[in-house]
Amino acid sequence: MLFERILPKGGLLAVFFLCWHLAASAAVPQPPEVAARAYLLLDVSSGQVLAAKEPDKPVEPASLTKLMTAYLVFDALKSGKIDLKQTLSVSERAWKMPGSRMFIDPKMKVPVEDLIKGMIVQSGNDATMALAEGVGGSAEQFVEMMNRQAKALGMNASSFRNPEGLTVPGHTTTARDLATLATRLMRDFPEYVPYYAIQRYRYPGTPAANDTNRNLLLFRDPSVDGLKTGHTDAAGYCLVATARRPSALLGAGAEGQRRLLSVVLGAASENSRAAESQKLLNWGFTAYEAVRLSSVGGAVVTPRVWKGRADQAKLGRPEGVVVSVPAGTGAGLKTEVTRPDPLVAPLLKGQQVGVLRVRTAGGETVAEVPLTVLESVEESGIFGRAWDALRLWIQ
Repeated sequence: MLFERILPKGGLLAVFFLCWHLAASAAVPQPPEVAARAYLLLDVSSGQVLAAKEPDKPVEPASLTKLMTAYLVFDALKSGKIDLKQTLSVSERAWKMPGSRMFIDPKMKVPVEDLIKGMIVQSGNDATMALAEGVGGSAEQFVEMMNRQAKALGMNASSFRNPEGLTVPGHTTTARDLATLATRLMRDFPEYVPYYAIQRYRYPGTPAANDTNRNLLLFRDPSVDGLKTGHTDAAGYCLVATARRPSALLGAGAEGQRRLLSVVLGAASENSRAAESQKLLNWGFTAYEAVRLSSVGGAVVTPRVWKGRADQAKLGRPEGVVVSVPAGTGAGLKTEVTRPDPLVAPLLKGQQVGVLRVRTAGGETVAEVPLTVLESVEESGIFGRAWDALRLWIQ
C-alpha cells in the first residue's frame, strides 16, 4: 500500500539520496567468499549495490580502462564526429603498442567498426591507440577527455593516464567507479553494447589464433552479454561482467529483464576471475529478487500543485521504480512517499521533490528512492496564481 507523508507547509526535504541503497540488517543475505582483492555486485535494474569488498580502494584497472575509451568513442559516433565505416590510419605509436594486440600496422587504414571490435574482443592496445588518436587528435588530448568524462560521470576516485590501461604511476580507479562507468555505458549507448557479446573476431590478414574474447563467461553462461576483461602483473586478473535474466516480478517483455553487473578485481588467474564473477552473479540472482513498483515513465504519486497550469504533478522515475529485496520478501512490501507541501509551480522536469521509502512487511526499510517530476508544470496566469494564493492563505 502507498502512503504519503508531507513535510510542513513551506518545508524542504533535508536530504535527497543520490542512489538507492539497502539498509544494513541481519536479514540481508550474506555474499559468498570471493577470491579477489576487491569486488562489487550491482543490480543495474534497481541501482542497488548488493555486495561489495573494498569498493573504494584505489586499484589499477588494466584493460578495464578501455571501457572509458569505448565510452568516448561511442559518444563520438553518436555526435557524428566519426562513423563506423570511416577508416583511420594506424600510427607508428599504435603499431608499436605492447601487450594485447589486434595486429594492425601503418600500411593499413582500418574501419572504425573493426577497430572497436579489435579493442573489445581482442583487447587490442594498438586498436585502442588508433581510436584514441582518431577521436582525440592525440593520445594526450584523449586522456584529457577521459578525465573530464570521468568527472562528469561522478567517477571522482579515478585518474587516467593512457587509453589502453598499461601500468603507469597514477593510473587508478575503484570498483565503484568502474560500476558507474559500465552502467552509464550500457544506459547511454545501448546500440553499441552488443559488441561486448562478440565471442570471436579478427581482422582479415591477422593471426587466426588471436580471435577469441577473453571473457570466458560469454562461452559459459548464455545470460552474460559483456563486458570487459583486464590483466597486468600489477592489477591481477580483472573482469567487469554483466548478465540479464527474466524476472517474473518485473513484468513482461523488455521490462521483465533483470540485469546485474559484477566487478571483480585482482583475481589470481583468467579462470578464477570468470569463476568468481559467475559466483557473484548467480548469488545475486538467487539471493535477491527485483520488484517493479512503477513502469517506465509511470507516476508513483500525483499530488496537488498550486499556482500551476496543471492541477497535479507526476512524481516518479523516468526509468520506472524497481527495488531489490531479499528473495521471498517482495510480496509484502509497503511504500511511503515523503514530499514538501504545498507543491507550488513552476516544477521542472527532472526536479527532485520527494522520496519513496520502501519497507518489508515487518517494517524494515530496504530502499529509499528519490522521486523526480516526470512532466514540467508551468506557472498559471496572474489570476490563477492570485486565486491559489488566496486559497492557500485561507487553508
